[in-house]
Amino acid sequence: MAANLYVSELLDRYGILLPEKQLRILDGYYNNDLSLSEIAENEGITRQGVSDFVKRGEAQLKEFEKGIGQLELIKNLKRTAAAVKNGELAESELLDLIDKL
Repeated sequence: MAANLYVSELLDRYGILLPEKQLRILDGYYNNDLSLSEIAENEGITRQGVSDFVKRGEAQLKEFEKGIGQLELIKNLKRTAAAVKNGELAESELLDLIDKL
């Protein structure tokens, strides 16, 4: 389940970079909880074709994150902001980290 959530987050960030058909298929699978068979019927392709689109799309999204790193950056910023809020990190240290970005 956590893996599906991660791919859904990647799709939200990088989906615009995918071809329209692949975006539709991944959106149906991850965000609308459609089965491979339902998507296949909607798209007029085979269930195996949908499975291939999903696998290739996942790989592309993970490569986008690997290269761009937006989700990882957001996760680190949230963790750092929480540390500032909890008094574990000085605000000036946070600003220094932001400047390094």
